[in-house]
Amino acid sequence: ILGIPIRLHFSWFLIAALITWSLAAGYFPQTNPGWNTATYLIVGAATSLLFFASVLFHELGHSVLALRESVPVKSITLFIFGGVARIGREPPTAGAEFRIAIAGPLTSLGLAALFGGLGALLSEYALVAAPLAYLGRINLLLAAFNMIPGFPLDGGRVLRAALWQFGGGYEKATRWAARTGQAVAFGFIGLGVFQFFLGGMTNGLWLAFIGWYLNGAARASYQQVALQEMLTGLKARNVMIEQCAPVPGDLRLDRLVEDHVLKGDQSCFFVSDSDDAQGVVTLQDVKGVSPSQRELLTAGQVMTSANSGFAAEAEDDAWGLLQKMNEDGVRTVPILENGRLLGVVTLEHLWNQIRLRSELAA
Repeated sequence: ILGIPIRLHFSWFLIAALITWSLAAGYFPQTNPGWNTATYLIVGAATSLLFFASVLFHELGHSVLALRESVPVKSITLFIFGGVARIGREPPTAGAEFRIAIAGPLTSLGLAALFGGLGALLSEYALVAAPLAYLGRINLLLAAFNMIPGFPLDGGRVLRAALWQFGGGYEKATRWAARTGQAVAFGFIGLGVFQFFLGGMTNGLWLAFIGWYLNGAARASYQQVALQEMLTGLKARNVMIEQCAPVPGDLRLDRLVEDHVLKGDQSCFFVSDSDDAQGVVTLQDVKGVSPSQRELLTAGQVMTSANSGFAAEAEDDAWGLLQKMNEDGVRTVPILENGRLLGVVTLEHLWNQIRLRSELAA
């Protein structure tokens, strides 16, 4: 939809089945007694699917605003906790963050009004009115739940936008929003444990599970800020591999492995048929080719060209480079200086550099 891949996590099938069963066996028999079993199952399944369609619309609300703010959307995934839109990078400004965050709850509020209004208009037709009324209420709850000020919920992102705008910077705002998110998460866990011991086993476990998920997401956001601070001031030249052995472009990959990788313990190679290197081949590029194909392909055929759109300059910011690699889904970036191939940054080497710097700073 809108060029965005829509994915179903395996856990979605479990929660979809559980919601269908709870509606067909519990909710609708209580609110609309007298239907037969098949009717309850059909209405329950249809309502469950429309509920997840509502979740998808909620995420599309975020996505449409993100695209308008020039923030790429990699995918939308429906899973056990509802849905999540994966964006390629963080919003550029506090205003953009606010608009993207608030779009989801506003979409859910619009759906609540739509379903609720249709349910009221069609109140004489119980088979239609009952699921519409349920969907109106559940979308209202979805909007309210997401506005809880706990990062990474939408309310937490709205809080981050406000702190970012008035509190002095993205990193500081994210740190405080993440801490608030962890506090909210522990509140959910505590409430869940309390309900569990009062006899509400299912609701208690569910609340504790939601708290556990929110805590993990908030902690990951906090770690991202720490990572960004660690890379601040570092340039691509500081994290690149410089000692790449030169190899000819027509060298077969099986010979590259036998003569250079195994004997020389090299993981990076400049592909050159003249004085200037035309591209780079890494060990990861070679591993991506099956052994049976390595005698058919050459280094020049699998190299990442220095003229590709993935190349970066030596003075480029290391944090921006990591974001670009994640956004473009690339693991190898040639590093140029005045048009000349200077080195290469691989995702594996970059993460290894981050780990070493973190250990040394501890």
